[in-house]
Amino acid sequence: MNKTIVLDVVGLSSSLIGEHTPFLKQWLSNKKLSTIDPMLPAVTTSVQSTYVTGQWPTEHGIVGNGWYDRIDCEVKFWKQANKLVAGEKIWEKARRLDPSFTVSKMFWWYNMYSSADFSVTPRPQYHADGVKAPDCYSHPADLRDRLQDALGTFPLFNFWGPNANIKSSRWIADASMLVDRWHNPTLTLIYLPHLDYGLQKFGQDFGKIGKDLGEIDHVCRDLIQFYEKQGAHVILLSEYGITNVNRPIHLNRSLREAGLIQVRVEQGLELLDPGASRAFVVADHQVAHVYVNDPSCTAQVRALLEKTPGVELVLDDAGKKQYHIDHERSGDFVVMADADSWFTYYYWQDDAKAPDYARLVDIHRKPGYDPVEMFMDPANPMVKLKAGYKLIRKKLGFRYLMNVIPLDATLVKGSHGRVGTRPEFHPVFADSRSDGKPLQATDVFSRVWETLTAGIYQTS
Repeated sequence: MNKTIVLDVVGLSSSLIGEHTPFLKQWLSNKKLSTIDPMLPAVTTSVQSTYVTGQWPTEHGIVGNGWYDRIDCEVKFWKQANKLVAGEKIWEKARRLDPSFTVSKMFWWYNMYSSADFSVTPRPQYHADGVKAPDCYSHPADLRDRLQDALGTFPLFNFWGPNANIKSSRWIADASMLVDRWHNPTLTLIYLPHLDYGLQKFGQDFGKIGKDLGEIDHVCRDLIQFYEKQGAHVILLSEYGITNVNRPIHLNRSLREAGLIQVRVEQGLELLDPGASRAFVVADHQVAHVYVNDPSCTAQVRALLEKTPGVELVLDDAGKKQYHIDHERSGDFVVMADADSWFTYYYWQDDAKAPDYARLVDIHRKPGYDPVEMFMDPANPMVKLKAGYKLIRKKLGFRYLMNVIPLDATLVKGSHGRVGTRPEFHPVFADSRSDGKPLQATDVFSRVWETLTAGIYQTS
């Protein structure tokens, strides 16, 4: 099969390709750039699962970055086991035709316990004293050690949170090239998250994101030049585009005001109790899943959603089928925000009663996605000194809470997840064989497959 590289540059859209990305602009100058119609939800784990299976969330089951597990009554975000993704993956199909085929899956999601030959994914160490230490997980297991011996420890705290920056994408790029030198996989999938940070913090403000664009352009240059020197076929794509927003919507607070949310009070702080709530929301960017535990309040919940300013779509069973998201993991309703809005997970009415994890980078305990984790509290002029003090405690081996995250959702200026955005904000697909015609997300699988098998196998 043909050696193929898929570069997933998160958040890239045609609106961003220009003076701040001179290499990508030049590389694309003799290619036809296709846009990909946003799927619902246009979020990382759902889109990536569609790309590698060629199926919609209805079939592969990844209805968002997280969902409510109705069996153990917990909200689960950012799980990593590949078995959560139903359907045959593209590398499994390729291996059936060519037993010598190998794949390197570099930081694409659902990367643990997959059938990929080589994989690396973020995975911190959680020590018994509560310390979270940077690390990653790999298959084979010793691949992690070889990479970190060569490149240093994976910069986990530059991958997400207030200190997220180009260091994480650079590490991923360098690790991908090392894996290629050591193993020469047929297909390499590379995830570069860097644009996610500035675009969600600042929106499409080129005065603030121009540096980020230049940094990811340099990383793409190094990767593309490295692989093209080997005669590899490079595909550039993204999962979604990010657009400007100015209105956070607190659906859980609305449900709480209606008497539908149940909380537990522990040490004076309120914890959402989803299993005891009559209805609640799992927020995920501009899409949210609304779970109704008490069927008698279904009509009440629907009416509340439909009258909420900023809610554009309320999908029931029929609507979920129309948008290919009718799966048992989906909420009883799936709602989509309008172009100016996004959904928070906030459920407390008084910030003094917010749970301790609200002020932390804590992607697994929060019952929803929280982009405010990228900010340090601007209302606290001593916040950097506070963070420094916490780091000293960490280095000395003391317990600590890095509680420096604000509770002001209006700080977020960019979001994604919805359909109906303008084409210049759609995700992109480009390679030397692109015809420039718009694609559906499910088409990406076949386009990668055609590249792998061009001139070798029938592509049907």
